Amino acid sequence: MHLARFPRVRLAHLPTPLEPLERLSAALGGPDIWIKRDDCTGLSTGGNKTRKLEFLMADALERGADIVVTQGATQSNHARQTAAFAAKLGLDCHILLEDRTGFRDPDYTANGNVLLDRLHGATVEHRPGGVDMNAELQKAAARLSAEGRRPYAIPGGGSNPIGALGYVDAAQELMCQADMMGLALDRIVTATGSAGTQAGLIVGLKGVNAQVPLLGIGVRAPKPKQEENVFALACATADLLGVPGIVDREDVVANTDYVGGGYGIPTPGMIEAVEMFARLEGLLLDPVYSGKGAAGLIDLARKGFFAKGETVVFLHTGGSVGLFGYTGAFDAPRENAA
Repeated sequence: MHLARFPRVRLAHLPTPLEPLERLSAALGGPDIWIKRDDCTGLSTGGNKTRKLEFLMADALERGADIVVTQGATQSNHARQTAAFAAKLGLDCHILLEDRTGFRDPDYTANGNVLLDRLHGATVEHRPGGVDMNAELQKAAARLSAEGRRPYAIPGGGSNPIGALGYVDAAQELMCQADMMGLALDRIVTATGSAGTQAGLIVGLKGVNAQVPLLGIGVRAPKPKQEENVFALACATADLLGVPGIVDREDVVANTDYVGGGYGIPTPGMIEAVEMFARLEGLLLDPVYSGKGAAGLIDLARKGFFAKGETVVFLHTGGSVGLFGYTGAFDAPRENAA
């Protein structure tokens, strides 16, 4: 798979580090856990969407866009990273934010990613929870076109075949790093939501015949729906790359046991995971994606899902700025607090 055939704006800080989590591994007493630091991709605190936006924004520029429009939840990491990319490239940015949680805390509605959206110069509209955000996105793009603008619509999470190319590239990068380090990987674990990260990783891993299984820890949809979304996007991405049929249905595995009350709703497991990573490794997770992904990783390790000594890479999707929208979730005293 020759990714240089696709337009790309190279703004990400790559390759991102691949590091051992020695204290976390010791605390769990099972797998040898490593972390792929895609919180270090650069631009407005980084995150996984930066890789996707390198391809999406290049496509926008090729099509002559003067404004990008996208959508996400109130504390959307994708919206913040899109706004930062647009600022860097001199494009306008318009964001539709969906109220998926019903939270009214000012920290949630005005701090964290929401604050950064506005600092980067994006204009913002709000939508109630449960509306068809893809339809709303298309309406907004049509309205901007009628006003004489040249909009480029980016789906939520940047999750279409063009955006997924960023994680095809990430899979190749990760396997190259592991080979250079003499590190034989047994499994990769990451949070999965809008499907683009997991879909791109699957295509990239299959493309290099890595034979390393990938487990997505779901943060929103039920297991059948999540796996269906990822498989469909992985197949479309493989088609775009000219390797149709490379992905098998059994390559797509999602565990959705850690969603809790719903998308963006804190869980005790997420809180524990954020605190463990912060206190054992000095790393910040986010409360919506990487926090719930790590909650799954920790619980599965405790249950013996991973063999003792198995080498597991946790892909950190970034988003720690979202913690500042969830201050209330961490207010209660914790056992064994320092």
